[in-house]
Formats: sequence, structure tokens, C-alpha cells
Amino acid sequence: MNQGKFVFSQIVTFIPARIFDRCVNTFQGDKWTKHFTCWNQLLCMMFGQLSNRDSLRDLLVCLNAHQPKHYHLGFGKSISRSNLAEANEKRDCKIFEMFAYEMIAEAQKVAIPDSDFNLSIKGNVYAFDSTTIDLCLNVFWWATFRRAKAAVKMHTLLDVKTSIPVFVHITPASIHDVRGLDELVYEIGGYYIMDSGCIDFKRISNIDHHDADQNRTFVFLSNNLELPAIEIAMLYKYRWKIELFFKWIKQHLKIKSFWGTSENAVKTQIYIAIITYTLVVIIKGKLKLKQSNYEILQIMSVSLLDKAHLPSLFNNPIYQDVKEQNHIQLKINLI
Repeated sequence: MNQGKFVFSQIVTFIPARIFDRCVNTFQGDKWTKHFTCWNQLLCMMFGQLSNRDSLRDLLVCLNAHQPKHYHLGFGKSISRSNLAEANEKRDCKIFEMFAYEMIAEAQKVAIPDSDFNLSIKGNVYAFDSTTIDLCLNVFWWATFRRAKAAVKMHTLLDVKTSIPVFVHITPASIHDVRGLDELVYEIGGYYIMDSGCIDFKRISNIDHHDADQNRTFVFLSNNLELPAIEIAMLYKYRWKIELFFKWIKQHLKIKSFWGTSENAVKTQIYIAIITYTLVVIIKGKLKLKQSNYEILQIMSVSLLDKAHLPSLFNNPIYQDVKEQNHIQLKINLI
């Protein structure tokens, strides 16, 4: 069915285009637009994410080198640095925020739960935390954080079982982590894990857990008095998955170097990075791939303009990536 189509074009078929159109119409994103639509903008930005472009100029050089393929790749008729930059600056980032949540919902339907989650807890388990994304104060003057520093903060709620971010809220870096909790809609029967920076100590109780092997006592605070202490401790151990998510998205997608300088452009790029991440999860789930998200992304990045059948790219699974395996080994040695 996809014979003769570019790999990138096959990847795009996993995006629910009608849902995206509904998001665009909600905020009138294509009003007065003749050529370079929100759809064209999304695909160009996703191509930059998947191909690991370092800057807007880098992305445009890459795209313009393949100008005869623009129509088949869905980029539209006229791509230039000015119209892509202007789209990122002026088109409401809420279009991509809304669509990111639609993609999250799609990803949750097909995501393969992590095999290392072995607690018998009924209900979803979420980890809440935030990460600071540093910016240059001279360029991103609106994001003042400290005297000589600019930054934004990404408050995130992660589904621990599937490693899918189900809530993303972007604020100035000066906003305290606990403020992000005010935006959450809590799920009945769900478990929410967070560090001490987000805890209201008056509402929870103290649970102690002693590690006899290393003769250390860990103190955990919880308002759940039904679970045994060991499961509370294990739940908090799984909180580390959100730190791994922050590390993954910063290393493998583009949310550290930005292709626009306004607040709207920064938020647009972050939400499109989330869309790209969930797209990888969707493809992994629907094609029942055994590779990790990182391996899938790496294979895609070097194959976007090939005309191979997409599933055939993953016929030879590599279960342990050498780079990440070496990183884990180094971490073990340091411990």
C-alpha cells in the first residue's frame, strides 16, 4: 500500500489529520492563509524534530535541498525561513497544545505498558515533576529567571506504566513546582507520585522503610494508609521514570535549541516535540515494534527520505542500543 512513498510520508499517515483540522479551526489558525498552512507548519517542524536539525537555518537548508519532494512530503508550495519563522511566532501555540493532548489520547490507546512495572496496584500511576529549560537572556528577554539567566519550566504528569506524558504545562521558570498541581484534574483511583517540592505536609502521613542490606532508612510521605510501606517505596522508585523522560526528550528531540524567540514560538516547538514523541509511541504500538523509542527514532531519522516500506525498517531488532547501554554501565560503575 505504501510502495513508492517516502518513509516520512508513511509516518505522517499515523497522524489523525481530521482531528488536527478541528484543532486548527477552533483557533482559526488558517484564516487568511493561502499557501503555508498549519498542517504544512506541523510537518516541517516534525521533520526537523525527527531529523534532529539544530536550528531554523539548518532545517531550511535541509528542506530546500529536496524542493522537488515538497509536495509529496506535505510541506506545501512555498517554504522559506521567513514564513516558517512567522508561523511559529504568530500562529497560536494553543493549536498545537490542543493537538498534543489529542495525540496523547491516541497514544494511550495503543501504548505497550513497560514490562518492568510489576506492582499489583489497581488504577493508573502518575509521576509529577517539572524540568527547567535554559534560554539565553539576551534573546529570550521575556523569560527572565535570574539576573543573568532566562528559562521556562515544563510541568509534566507522566503515566508511569506507559511513559506517556498526559499533562504538560509550560510556565516561566520562576513559577514554583507546586503551582503546577493547581492545573491538574485528578483521576479517581489514580496514584500520584511527586517529590517533596510539591507536597503539602499537613495532608499526609509519615511512613518509614528500612533497607537492611545497606542499613539505610528511607522516609516517604503518603496520604494512602492502605498500601504497605514496601509498595509505597516501590511507587516512589518508579517516579524516576519522569526524570528519564525529561532526559530522553532533551537529548533526542529539540527543546533546548529553539527555532523562534517569542514565547509563542517556544511553546509551539515544545508541544510539537510532545506530538513527535507520542507519534513514535503510536507507531511502536500499532506496528507492535520491539525496539525502544530511542531506537525507533534513530532508525526513522536516517530513513525519512527513503522509499522503503516502513515496517521493514524494523525487521532486525536491536534490543540494546550501544550508546545507552554504555551510559547505563557507566552509571553502575560510578555507583
